[in-house]
Amino acid sequence: MPNVISFTDKGLFCEAGNFYIDPWKPVERALITHGHSDHARFGNKFYLCQSFTKPILQQRLGDVSIETVEWGEKIQMNGVSVSFHPAGHIIGSSQIRFEYKGKVWVVSGDYKTEDDGISGKFEPLKCNAFITESTFGLPIYCWKPQSEIYSDIINWINKNKETGKTSILITYSLGKAQRVIQAIKETAENIFAHGAIFKMQQTLIDSGWKLQPIVHVTPETPKELLKETVVFAPPGAEGTSWLKKFHPYSLGVCSGWMQVRGNARRRNVDAGFALSDHADWNGLIETVKATGAEKVFVTHGFQAAFSRYLNEKGIALAAEVKTKFGDEDEEMNSPLEIKKEESKI
Repeated sequence: MPNVISFTDKGLFCEAGNFYIDPWKPVERALITHGHSDHARFGNKFYLCQSFTKPILQQRLGDVSIETVEWGEKIQMNGVSVSFHPAGHIIGSSQIRFEYKGKVWVVSGDYKTEDDGISGKFEPLKCNAFITESTFGLPIYCWKPQSEIYSDIINWINKNKETGKTSILITYSLGKAQRVIQAIKETAENIFAHGAIFKMQQTLIDSGWKLQPIVHVTPETPKELLKETVVFAPPGAEGTSWLKKFHPYSLGVCSGWMQVRGNARRRNVDAGFALSDHADWNGLIETVKATGAEKVFVTHGFQAAFSRYLNEKGIALAAEVKTKFGDEDEEMNSPLEIKKEESKI
């Protein structure tokens, strides 16, 4: 089967269409799956994305040339039929489908199979070849229903209030923050946030999303307003002097990596909630099966382990592909201890 998409030192390339998908070096024309900075980088001449992603790119990349399409809308690019479809990862995140000379290829970008009610419901696409992420491509990663995790977070917040503590939640500013803020919005009269999260939340609200408004924590914010409330902060705030303003507080992390026992202790946080914006092991496997793909290319994450599993089980002819995706991880670097889990597959 000839390649509709090839793998180059600049990124995924469609020669027939003369465009790249999520390139990591500057190119003429870039199709963007979603707004995280490892997939949407500065320096390309023209960008094409799903319409919900445009304000995110504008906020992160500035004044760049952006064209948009709607989900399911087919456009022709030099004879290649291109369409964007919900990936369920974050707002605007998309799989991209390519059809050329009777063959269909799909690039997943990052995706999540459980519908969070915000990011768009994931739909597996039938194809001949599937390029999939594998961020959590080990059997150890099997998510609980998000409703259970939200209940755990709310109970933790309420217990903190009872002991006079402020609840600080570490979440990624784009994706995780929007989900968790919506889920816990009834727990506090005002929800406060670090500037990075406030800026993204406000960008999405200004672009028409019906999200919960939050309050920006500034040096002028009175400390008494922060007592026993809820504060959202990005991973970069951990261990910094910014946290001193909130004493006494309890620190919680929302991250798929919290599935590994001991990670909360190693990060010196009080609570860990295994909530991810990526598919878990079962979600990855079921998605590959649902595509019916003859060939699967596995990118960032545990690509060696996941591709080996697919081959051994006869699910698809799979190959590991090295990319620059995952350089900006959603929460933290994967722990070394799970290397031993990889060997069990």
